[in-house]
Amino acid sequence: MKLRKASAAAATAIVLSITATACGGDGDSDSNSGSGGGDKIKIGIKYDQPGLGLKEPGGYSGFDVDVATYVAKELGYEPDQIEWVETKSADRENALKRGDVKFIAATYSINDERKKSVDFAGPYLLAHQDLLIKTDSDITAATDLNGKKLCSVQGSTSAQNVKDDFAPKADLQERSGYSECLAALQSGAVDALTTDDSILAGYAAQEQYKGKFKLAGLKLSNENYGIGVKKGDTETVNKINAALEKMVKDKAWDKAVADNFGPANYKNEPAPKIGVIVK
Repeated sequence: MKLRKASAAAATAIVLSITATACGGDGDSDSNSGSGGGDKIKIGIKYDQPGLGLKEPGGYSGFDVDVATYVAKELGYEPDQIEWVETKSADRENALKRGDVKFIAATYSINDERKKSVDFAGPYLLAHQDLLIKTDSDITAATDLNGKKLCSVQGSTSAQNVKDDFAPKADLQERSGYSECLAALQSGAVDALTTDDSILAGYAAQEQYKGKFKLAGLKLSNENYGIGVKKGDTETVNKINAALEKMVKDKAWDKAVADNFGPANYKNEPAPKIGVIVK
């Protein structure tokens, strides 16, 4: 009888343990729930874009970082609960599909091709494609890039846009990150770096590059920055959109623009309206 009682007690304990696990889960299961209450939320950003997403010895800075931090707080997460994850251009869609991050704020332009595999909240910034060139460069128009070396990063559409629409004879040079393109521009290995003016302004404003580079001042495209979310996660998209609207309304968006782009004298567009894509 004692043996049978002991066995029954053990079985009950196992059932209770399984039930608790099924209902509550471990701490990590809520880390990317997006509804707050979890220990952490993983957010994808760039690590090498001054003024937008930059990893520094003391932490992270930039407009995308400020926007993501504001959104995370509206989702129920304090800054110390954010785990920043580097998401390079070529890996953004896969990072969302794998569930590596809850959302991505990384100069992620909304376009029809990307919307096939990613849902977007926003847009939260309207940028324009431009060129970064040396201050003594003779490039004044996109057509001047014919026969010249043009750098952009893997997974970005910027360089291909130039080749398709303006300079079919441009020699495209891809690098893994914008920092590598910038080094190539400085050494003379390439003649121009192309991406969004917001990104280029951040690089041009860095202390070590002041006076060496300039923006060409061309508006070659409209880039509607959105926050990428895993396909089908409509609930999170709606929550992020509400957070972005609140950020604009309470002027936190204006402060983030001034803090991150002001030193580069960047002429930003007004805050875009949620769901309105400028073609």
